[in-house]
Amino acid sequence: MSRRVVFAVAQLGPIHLDSSRKAVVKRLVDLMREAHARGAKWVTFPELALTTFFPRYVYNDVEEYDRFFEEELPSPETQPLFDCARELSIGFYLGYAEKTVIDGKVRRFNTSVLVSPNGDIIGKYRKIHLPGTKDPIGDAEFEHLEKRYFEVGDLGFPVHKSEVGRIGMCICNDRRWPETFRVMALKGAEVFMLGYNTPTRNIHYNEPAHLREHHHRLSLESAAYQNGAWVMAAAKCGSEDGFTMIGGSAIVAPTGETVARAVSEDDELITHNCDLDLGAYIRRSVFNFAKHRRIEHYGLITTQTGVEIEE
Repeated sequence: MSRRVVFAVAQLGPIHLDSSRKAVVKRLVDLMREAHARGAKWVTFPELALTTFFPRYVYNDVEEYDRFFEEELPSPETQPLFDCARELSIGFYLGYAEKTVIDGKVRRFNTSVLVSPNGDIIGKYRKIHLPGTKDPIGDAEFEHLEKRYFEVGDLGFPVHKSEVGRIGMCICNDRRWPETFRVMALKGAEVFMLGYNTPTRNIHYNEPAHLREHHHRLSLESAAYQNGAWVMAAAKCGSEDGFTMIGGSAIVAPTGETVARAVSEDDELITHNCDLDLGAYIRRSVFNFAKHRRIEHYGLITTQTGVEIEE
């Protein structure tokens, strides 16, 4: 018997520096209501869905960038989103900048939460693979300073049980690293949810623009197939105050096939009626982990970071 669930991916167009939280949350609520009208039970929103992609800017004083962070969820400004989820019985994934206090120390993370259809937070993930630099490189039209504003996540790659199945979370650059998805798959994840803010231009080397989205699709499709799981990927995209980011929000089946894809760089909702058992044959055959994996030969994956070549 198949387990069919309608999932939605809610792409966001630009959020500018002068965009208010109230206005952004209204956009999220509108997309959630559209998802409900299409019969969706879960919605994936983008990375840093409440603000512009502020790591492109250089801030030297904490007072300058604190305004982008959330100290609690739900907050008074984000409460309408949680209320809407409860009203419509829809769960969601939401990316945001988290400011918290751990053991008396202020910590900041690039975070996502998983919220159940009753409006309660059931899981949290903090981004592990932070791209870019801590210090400005100084000769580019914009910066990519996630290492400046965020710490490396400290929660690992958790998988959370929901009423429809087991859901894992990651964020943006995490999707480029196969270890991200394999760890969640080993915990039984059937659905991977992720949001991203990916600049159209790579400031660190001269990469053709078309490869940005090609590599994005490649990462999603290989993750889905190699782990027999669904992938829900939501972009924040378009031109934020003149700085462009790719779209390409997608739903990818466990077969590695993209079954739904956004066609704009604006607010756009895509949905698909997903059979959560579709990947079962993959997990029983080609990628039967228990039968075929040879962990005695994988030691370098967890004991070595950079490439070391023996002469």
